[in-house]
Amino acid sequence: MTTTDELASVRYIVDDVQAAIDFYTTHLGFTLRTSAAPAFADVTRGPLRLLLSGAASSGARATPDDAATAGRNRIHLIVDSLDSTIDRLRTAGLTFRSDIVSGPGGRQILVADPAGNLVELFQPAGAAT
Repeated sequence: MTTTDELASVRYIVDDVQAAIDFYTTHLGFTLRTSAAPAFADVTRGPLRLLLSGAASSGARATPDDAATAGRNRIHLIVDSLDSTIDRLRTAGLTFRSDIVSGPGGRQILVADPAGNLVELFQPAGAAT
């Protein structure tokens, strides 16, 4: 197993830790590492460790009141085929927070987890559609 010093960790504040676990493991290829739901869990995908902090977690309690709204930050996940990923997620009942955006580097779309945290799904230019 990868040690935590080999992982890049990002904390997402969520209102339902189990719903977040289910979202990331079912739809986006993450693996559950530990769960102390309903307070906290962490899931991994490659070198990314996503910390899912519920209201009772120390990470969520440390958030200042004036920083309680979501920013424009998001994790960025590379996918082999954006079109097939979108089709699979729509079939599973997920909705998207943006349309597909194309640029010189590739194509992307935003999906939100159950707490509203954004996830960017990105297909690099030149990759199969």
